[in-house]
Amino acid sequence: MSEYAENLSSALVQRRYEWIASTVDSTVKKGSGEIFTLTDMLDQVFLDKHLGIPIFLTILWTMFQFAFAVSEPFVVIIERVFEMLGAWVNQAISDPYLASFVSVGVIGGLGSVLVFVPPIFGLFLALSILEDSGYMARAAFVMDRFMYRLGLHGRSFIPLMIGFGCNVPAIMATRSMDSEKDRMITMLISPLISCSARLPVYVLIAGALFGASYAGTAVFAVYALGIVLAVVMALIFRRTLFKGEPSPFVLELPTYAVPDASSAILHMWSRGRMFLKKAGTIIFWATIIVWLLSVHPWEATSGGQVIAESYIAWIGHAIEPVFQPFGWDWMAAVALLFGLVAKEVVVGTYGILLGAEEAGLGDALVSQGLFTPLTGFAFMAFVLIYVPCVAVIGTIAKETNSWRWPAFALVYQTALAFIVTGVIIAVGRLAGLS
Repeated sequence: MSEYAENLSSALVQRRYEWIASTVDSTVKKGSGEIFTLTDMLDQVFLDKHLGIPIFLTILWTMFQFAFAVSEPFVVIIERVFEMLGAWVNQAISDPYLASFVSVGVIGGLGSVLVFVPPIFGLFLALSILEDSGYMARAAFVMDRFMYRLGLHGRSFIPLMIGFGCNVPAIMATRSMDSEKDRMITMLISPLISCSARLPVYVLIAGALFGASYAGTAVFAVYALGIVLAVVMALIFRRTLFKGEPSPFVLELPTYAVPDASSAILHMWSRGRMFLKKAGTIIFWATIIVWLLSVHPWEATSGGQVIAESYIAWIGHAIEPVFQPFGWDWMAAVALLFGLVAKEVVVGTYGILLGAEEAGLGDALVSQGLFTPLTGFAFMAFVLIYVPCVAVIGTIAKETNSWRWPAFALVYQTALAFIVTGVIIAVGRLAGLS
């Protein structure tokens, strides 16, 4: 029985399928010669014990490179459109207060978020292609052995992959899991998977500090960091809060198929529409609040021209000492504070504070020297890990029927964000990076 020592339940499942196979062989008459399909040949490579995970990581990296490459021309067009709109509004509206509201509060704040719609839609398109091709199920199968050894159920892979789009449906997708312990672990680590809301922050920082050649790699590194942290926390939770073995994982693998263009585009739109809906509601009102705080008191700020004298600057300076060890200023502190509502608001806040309707937001970050590559990457990591957005917290509370677990998620993720960011900064400085 030593061969079954790793997991008796999995061994029983394997024996059951072996019995089914032997029964089929003894009762079903087959034609001469074994048919080796294209699916079988591809599975020999994609499901290989040694090649499976490296191939999966390579596909993920390619997916981010694809999203950047496809979206770049559209990003430039949107930037130019909002720049022209901002300039036109300033000339067309004589009232300085109204002109500031429209050009900075609406066009500058909301526009700085909408400019990242193309890469988000590009990422969703890539995910749709992978799903329609039949590869996603293989990725879950490949990761199952690795995830099981770390105490994470193979079925957790599906919600985690959904989390690349949004953590809310990812948490809701855990309802399909039979084991309550497996479900709780998956729910608690799902917010560590980078959702589309964080992507605008990554694109902004990586594009400004790492250039077009390395931006995709920097974003991939942050996504990979989230996956690693999710796995590590799953291992910790399995050995502390939710002790026990994960239940066996059985998955039917579909045949490979050529993705249908119309289907992929439809899936991309259905997911991307959620981002646009948030941009039109939560993000819009959050950026308006940021604008109001940035231009008042009106006389002291000279109509929003002296941000340092505004209410939002006072708030930022009050919490700036917490983030100073990481090399971030008060603007970063304010952006992270408003990012508690929705992570996209981090970009919208910078758009208002830096007056992005007059120049590209990335150019403004570089020209004012707000980040170095090291502190910028650390900022991306902090946005990845720290407090989940309001919608995620509410979903965890609803799914667990308790506010205890959302509170726990808030505490552990905040602590983890400071620890990981501190390690990144310390290691970077030891390596001679500024």
